[in-house]
Amino acid sequence: MGSDMTSPALALKPSSPRLGFLGIGWVGLKRLESVMRLGSAEIAAVCDPARDRVARARATATGASVCSSLDEMVSLDLDGIVICTPNAAHAEQCIECLDWGLPVFSQQPLARNAVETTAVVLEAQTQDCLLDVDLCYRHLAAVDAIMDLAGSGVLGDLYAARLCFHNACGPDQDWFHDPRFSGGGCVLDLGTHLIDLAVRVMASQVESVESRCFAGGEPLASPTESRVEDYASARLRLESGAVVDLACSWNAALGQDAAIEADFFGTKGGARLRNVGGSFHDFTATHTQGRRSRLLVEPPDDWGPCALASWARRLGAGAGFDCEAWDLVHLARVIDAIYRRGPRSADRAHGPAHAAPAADSGAERA
Repeated sequence: MGSDMTSPALALKPSSPRLGFLGIGWVGLKRLESVMRLGSAEIAAVCDPARDRVARARATATGASVCSSLDEMVSLDLDGIVICTPNAAHAEQCIECLDWGLPVFSQQPLARNAVETTAVVLEAQTQDCLLDVDLCYRHLAAVDAIMDLAGSGVLGDLYAARLCFHNACGPDQDWFHDPRFSGGGCVLDLGTHLIDLAVRVMASQVESVESRCFAGGEPLASPTESRVEDYASARLRLESGAVVDLACSWNAALGQDAAIEADFFGTKGGARLRNVGGSFHDFTATHTQGRRSRLLVEPPDDWGPCALASWARRLGAGAGFDCEAWDLVHLARVIDAIYRRGPRSADRAHGPAHAAPAADSGAERA
């Protein structure tokens, strides 16, 4: 300790990990293309039941092997697997990969509920495997600027926040609307990002939840019914005493593609996140004080592939299990509370809970 000397082993550059892609629909193909563009990893294998998807993937990753199943993929000499399949398959597929000692990067959400999520995280910890999820919005430059403001104390004590994610379109794949395969609707699809952002910026976990969910304008008690919600609102009370109001929806009458907004209120000032012109990709961040505002960040910002690139870099550097993965369990418990599954509190999980049920199989994520 205290020496400036660096061992030859530590001086080596991180290696480029060999990855397999399980599911190469729209999201999977975008992530695969970003890996190739950034050179953050080698695409060694792809797997999808649709031949046209495989053909599109191999047009980019020309050297990738084509696998007919996950069992075939895990038998290859891979360093990790990227999973972009329907929600119901995530838990079972993640656990199978981890059981083989293969680190996993999963499309969001990691699983349909807290029970499944806990089982995946516990397996990753047991196998000492790097596990991460594509919570991509946390990698926005605008979010980094707001995090810096909040962490510096410039905003004072954060006591309230208001966030929304409204989408003028809904997913066009049938499985998204079937609770058996999706586990939920717009809350799981869009609200997860809002909860993750609120907890990170406010630096406090969720203590309790009040919520309302709707499907086609009708109150919906739970996504375990025949439909999932297309509109939801929730009030989260944090351990710090702060309150967070959330709203999200599919097929909203917006007059534009999307409305993605976040306002954070502190005793010394506030911060604001806004999407630009209805875009899903372009964002600004603003520091607000009374009537005054100061622009912090504006487009362009190539943030979409950053979560996967970060996981690949850490994987190449030899990283094992990251204890922050247990925060995914807390996030899943908040979602469960919004859906009124189990207790309405969202106590933070510091370790394993229950074993997960086997996930249903389904078509690849579109």
